[in-house]
Amino acid sequence: MDMILSINAGSSSVKISVYKTDQSTSTPTQLAEATVEGLTAPPAKLKYSRGDQKIKGQELSDISSQEDAFKYILSHLQSDSGLPELSKTEDIHFTCHRVVHGGDYPRSQIIDKETYHHIEELSDLAPLHNGPALSIVRAVSEILPHAKNIAYFDSSFHATLPKHICTYPIDQSVAVRAKLRKYGFHGISYQFITDAVASYLNKPKDSLNIIALHLGSGASACCIKGGRSHDTTMGLTPLAGLPGATRSGSIDPSLMFHFTHNASSPSHSASGHLHITQAEEILNKNSGWKSLTGTTDFGAISSSDKEECKLAFDIFVDRILNYLGPYFTKLGGEVDALVFAGGIGEKGARLRQEVVKGVECLGFKLDMGKNESPADEVVTDISAGDAKLKTLICQTDEQLQMAKGVLDDRGRFVGKKG
Repeated sequence: MDMILSINAGSSSVKISVYKTDQSTSTPTQLAEATVEGLTAPPAKLKYSRGDQKIKGQELSDISSQEDAFKYILSHLQSDSGLPELSKTEDIHFTCHRVVHGGDYPRSQIIDKETYHHIEELSDLAPLHNGPALSIVRAVSEILPHAKNIAYFDSSFHATLPKHICTYPIDQSVAVRAKLRKYGFHGISYQFITDAVASYLNKPKDSLNIIALHLGSGASACCIKGGRSHDTTMGLTPLAGLPGATRSGSIDPSLMFHFTHNASSPSHSASGHLHITQAEEILNKNSGWKSLTGTTDFGAISSSDKEECKLAFDIFVDRILNYLGPYFTKLGGEVDALVFAGGIGEKGARLRQEVVKGVECLGFKLDMGKNESPADEVVTDISAGDAKLKTLICQTDEQLQMAKGVLDDRGRFVGKKG
């Protein structure tokens, strides 16, 4: 039996799912899940579930970094008497890490010195995520030396982007040398969505055409043609495309030079592990609906009557609609479904209502009752009975997708050092 820790380090949280598997199964079995959130807004809080045991919102002291959170979660898992499978660190055979930016890596990689340094070099392009992921990789290497560290990249799913879509119209001698192109992100989620929707619709994956929306604190859209990424809203970095909790999304590139004349100067957050300019810090960490409303809680924003919250909500709807029409035409109108996923996509009934209202002319239409109270399934159809095209909700699961990847790739990893 193999034990897998599937680790998702965000800018303000760490989430770990524990899976067991054996040679006879193709699907991992989840045993437990733990999340420490609020690292940037202390006190940090613990959420934990194992069977019927639930912990929600337990405040933690002296937890301020992703590494602290990882060590706390691992200790919590090993001290849980109801989880004997993790009583010894040697019981953990694989740890898989969500890494946002993998550059040119088209698939998962064992994390050795070469892979580690490659991810480190890309940290400046994903300043909210690659650094935190690497801090946990270092901790795992020290605490779990017997486990194989495997990186799963959000950018890998988009390795199929056509050249005319991933190429920026800039001097190509510079672009090629510096690898300046559209990479795209949220790929682990989009792979899960593609697999789940193809299964739900009982359709071969290579003939699946969907427009998928991963909407959370970070948000993006993806045009999936024949089961492969054809276009996506994020670009060289996760900053492009839709706005998010603290990200601006796409703006006029010249705006920052009018916003601050010190845009290209190093930010106060820059350190030996992170080199970002003031412009990048402002657009990544101090923009989005946080800058408009003072909160990153989109649920509170969508239910508020305050003018600034209405504005933030309307901006988000508008920016999403900016991509749905073009993606519809890129699929030639042959669209199997519009799919909502991510925390906001799965929970935001009002957002789904307004977005779908904006594309009713294309053939999408909601059943209002199903939209308000969707079934608790991996994939749920919330389309109206007379809708020409389907609207779905998918409960995406990046941790499970990575754990499945371990099973699929196990033959590649056996015998390799990490």
